[in-house]
Amino acid sequence: MLEKPGSSMDTILVTGGAGFIGSHLCERFVNVGNRVVCFDNFDDYYSPDIKWSNIADLCNEPNFTMIQGDILDRVKLKELFARFEFTKVVHLAAKVGVRPSLQDPARYADVNVRGTINVLEECVRYPSISKFLFASSSSVYGNNTRLPFSETESVGEPISPYAATKRSGELLCYTYHSLYNIPIVCCRFFTVYGPRQRPDMAIHKFVRSILLEEEIVLFGNGSTARDYTYIDDIVNGIARILDAEYRYDIVNLGESTIVSLHELVACIEQALGKKATIRYIEKAPSDVNITFADITKAKMKYGYDPKCSVEEGVERFVKWYQDTVARTMQYVWNHRLL
Repeated sequence: MLEKPGSSMDTILVTGGAGFIGSHLCERFVNVGNRVVCFDNFDDYYSPDIKWSNIADLCNEPNFTMIQGDILDRVKLKELFARFEFTKVVHLAAKVGVRPSLQDPARYADVNVRGTINVLEECVRYPSISKFLFASSSSVYGNNTRLPFSETESVGEPISPYAATKRSGELLCYTYHSLYNIPIVCCRFFTVYGPRQRPDMAIHKFVRSILLEEEIVLFGNGSTARDYTYIDDIVNGIARILDAEYRYDIVNLGESTIVSLHELVACIEQALGKKATIRYIEKAPSDVNITFADITKAKMKYGYDPKCSVEEGVERFVKWYQDTVARTMQYVWNHRLL
């Protein structure tokens, strides 16, 4: 469940707002009365049709504006910031995916680093912007062996280009805060899942494959573990942080619970009432062994209070999937959206 609305009314820019996290966040902001501008380039990493469907209902809301554009397009960004008097910026737009970043590291660096600089450069020009939130990732911790992962840990050894670009983004955010006094918080998200999750992510892939009676592929021996975080908890956490006071900060947003791949599959099987056929392959060198969030700071400083267990979250995802995706005959027969 989403928490009750706050009292502030803002004009909020959400880059990457048509994606999984972004569309949920835009809904939250609109529902509490804010004016929201979604800026998204509808990258074809997965079908743009899915992103358009994410925001279909929002496009009917008077306080929601959808603008298609790329954070690498400085002219479009300048026009965007000149048109709206933003008070807050949530920067989610990025090239996503740990494993794909190995295939095209230069593109990931271009979008995730230069694109972030472009957005920050526009923020410098507009003193109306009181808050900037950067979407970072638990991948910046690499294969850190000290558990749970604390924001005070060294994160100088990322093991994928994607992780390296996210750490670079954090450092750039600090630089712009230091130079221009922009209040910035970097949120390290831990394996976010829920309705509208990207189709390449584990829970979505596993549910689809089990329902279609296809085998699922597990990397390694199934013992790798993640801190799975339900989308409502992430959205509530972001909203609380944006309502708080900070100068520059880095904050973990996770459930602070470890779930192995084997445990996750068992949970999905339980929710579906159907067994999986499993095939094991070698773990990718870019995959970390475990993620585990220390959320002490998020709780104490920002009132973050995650509530959704992975069992409940998977049940919610399965219900959404069966009520939407699995009922679309077009999807079942030709996978056009996936």
